Formats: sequence, C-alpha cells, structure tokens
Amino acid sequence: MKNFLRFDSVGGASGDMILSALAALGADMQRIEQTINAFFPEPLHFHAEPASGAGLNGLHVSVHAEHHPHHDDAFWPDADSHAHAHEHGHGHAHDEAAHGHGQSHHHHGEAQTHVPTHAAHAHDHAHRGLAEITRLLVRAPLPEHTRDLALEVFQSLAESEAAIHGKTPETVHFHEVGAWDSVADIVGACLALDQLGVSGVACGPLPAGIGTIRCAHGEMPNPAPATQHLLAGMTVTQTDEPFELVTPTGAALLRVWTRSLEPVPATTTVLRSAFGFGARALNSRPNVLRATLLGETADDVPGPQDLLVLESNLDDCNPEWLGALTADLLARGARDVWYTPAVMKKGRPGTVLSVLAEAARADALCEWIFRSTTTFGIRRHAVRRDELARRFEQATTPWGQVTVKIGSLQGRPITASPEHEACAALARAHQIAPRQVYDAAKAACAVDTHVHHHQADSAT
Repeated sequence: MKNFLRFDSVGGASGDMILSALAALGADMQRIEQTINAFFPEPLHFHAEPASGAGLNGLHVSVHAEHHPHHDDAFWPDADSHAHAHEHGHGHAHDEAAHGHGQSHHHHGEAQTHVPTHAAHAHDHAHRGLAEITRLLVRAPLPEHTRDLALEVFQSLAESEAAIHGKTPETVHFHEVGAWDSVADIVGACLALDQLGVSGVACGPLPAGIGTIRCAHGEMPNPAPATQHLLAGMTVTQTDEPFELVTPTGAALLRVWTRSLEPVPATTTVLRSAFGFGARALNSRPNVLRATLLGETADDVPGPQDLLVLESNLDDCNPEWLGALTADLLARGARDVWYTPAVMKKGRPGTVLSVLAEAARADALCEWIFRSTTTFGIRRHAVRRDELARRFEQATTPWGQVTVKIGSLQGRPITASPEHEACAALARAHQIAPRQVYDAAKAACAVDTHVHHHQADSAT
C-alpha cells in the first residue's frame, strides 16, 4: 500500500518545522544525520527534543555543526569567487533565523518546555549558487529519488529569486539557504519523506503574516517576495501575526512535493499524525505544523491492469543504439523494456524488442521506436498484469542508506528489492561490489521473511 502525507499549518512552515513534523511522525533523525555526514565536509548533528504549545506536544529539530572554513572552501568550488558577488541577488528572504522559524528564537510553548537558542551559530555567508549546490548533491551518496527532490527544491528557490531580482537561476547566489544548516534542512526533509515511504503530499491553507520584515536588501513586505512567488497557486489565509510565518525554504519544499509527487487520493485512511514546532513564540497561535500520514483505502490497492506489449524484430539494427533506446523509452513512460535474442530469417542473429506500456502511451512509444531503430513494423498485443502493493523504505548499510522497494500481498510484505542505482553509487564511492551493498540493504529492510514459510505451511 502507498503512503501519503498532508500538512496542516497553524503557525507557518519552514525547513526546520517541516523536518520537525516528519521526525515527530517517525522519521529517523539519526539515520538522516549519518547519511548527510557521509558527504558533508563538516560534522552535523540533528538534535530533536520535545516541544509543546497550546496543549499540543511534538518535536523541534535543530541542526548544529562545527564550522571549518578551510574544509568549506575546498568543498564548495568557486567559493571565493562568489563571496563578493552581492549584486547577483542572493536569497535575502532565506534568512529563516531572522524571520521567525530559525534557530535563534524561542518556540511558542508551555512554560516547562524549552527550545534552546542557537544565535551563536556563525554562518559562513558564502554566497553559493545553484551550480555549487548541484555539484554537492550530484556526487553525494543519496537515494536517487531524494537527490532529485532536493535538486528540484533548490531549482525552485533559484527560479523564484531570479524572477524577483531580474536575474537568471544560474546567476542567483543564495545567502542563508546556501549555508550548511539550510542545505541540511532541505536534504534531510527529502530523506525523511523517503523514509516514511510517502508517494504524494497535500497541503492545507498556509498562514500569512502582516506588515514588513527586514532582509538583507532592507525592508520588505510580509510574506517575503520570494515566498510569495513560490506560493503562487497555493491557498493562504491572512493572520494578524507580524512575523514571517512561511519561509522560502518551507514554501519551496511544499510547492515541489505537492506538484511533483503523486496526487493524494480523495479517500484515504489516517494512519497517524504528529506536530513539528518552530522556534519563535507567536502572539496569538502556537507555532506548529501538523503532518498526517495517510494510507490507501482498500479501493486504492492496485488490481489487475490492462496493458499493451509492443514488439519488434531487429536483425539489422546497431546494438549500440539499444542501450540508449531503453533509457529513452522508460523516460517516455514505458513500464518495462527488455530484449530477447532470436534467430531471424536466413539464419541471421537478431533481437526482439519488447516494451510494456499503458495504451495511452503506445502511439508515442511506437513513434520513438520507429525513429530510433531500423524496424519497419511494431506488433501490439494486450496483456493483463497483476501487481503487488508497493512502498519504499530506507535501509541503513555500513556504507550509507539505500532505498528499498517493498512488495505486499494482502497487506503483508513478502518481497524487498534494493534500488540498483543507489547500491551502485555507494559501491563506487567505497570501492566495493554493488552486490555487497545490495545484500546489506536487503538484510536491513523490515520485510519478515517468515511470511513465505507461513504461507507455504498453510498451503500444504
């Protein structure tokens, strides 16, 4: 069964509030810390502690690091060349510590609960751009889905800043969002989403503050211009709070998640909910964000699917073209692609290309096959496929985390498959065989292999 997530905000949404809500929901901050520390140039610590307000209880997560300038300059290419480039429109609105949800403020909570102040944490203020952050994440040993989501969040932030300042995303240099804690908030939140096996995200109305806020470029309307740009198309409600309630980082995460992932079904089952707290005390409301984990209803569990198989015999096609063809067809929506060796007429060795696809995509896939191969014809025949319900979990190995696909039958997990690309990336980074990572990930996943024995015993 698939999991979905819904956010409902009372006090706002920021990177640390979203991370706090996911931690309260069950995401493993220790595993996330280990994953990020595997590629970060300085040690990070994700500190989660209880927080409360207005009778609600949850968590507040903060990120700490020891800053080492020499390590940082070596890790972020061209850091020196960007440090002076104030005119390029760095992300002034990203200063979460200054606008209500950062680590330099006390949360709105009960008297007995305390979220510590971390105003003494010194950001290096290097004005990192999209290219630097992209290089950081591309070479990091992250699950592919996590990496793609995090990169899309930074791309959205860059596009918003570029639109506000009349620049291009490539020339925007981030301010606070390029600092270690903001990078960790975004990557950590995307890791937490994958840990919880979330396939889609929905978001209720987001509260907006009033008045103005002071940013690096001076006094700005509240919400900040970058936040307002990111919230286009999303529902907001006006409050009388004179603080920045939704930050650009929070807006970018929610925008990407709600638009890039699967739509949340109209009917779902509530599995559990939890509260993430911000650090600032608000005037008339608790500074809290609720996250609710939702599961598919029985009607949403995949049943038999009517699909098509497209087939073509290839006996005069350059074999080097076929590897690229596989990737192209999958990118265009094919469910699966495979090749079968065959002996063609006149004894010529050849290959049978087979593509599994939905009927709606068949015409476009056939056109691409015609353009990419030497074939003169493609056969179609209908098939019916039964599917296991599936979800994704993060398995911890000695070399890092791997996304594992879990297949369930009648609500019980019966098989697990670690993602090859994640295994291969870790194997390259640690100079070991992908099989070692694969076996460790499969051993670490939560599938109860005794299910197989139980079912077999019941059948005899």
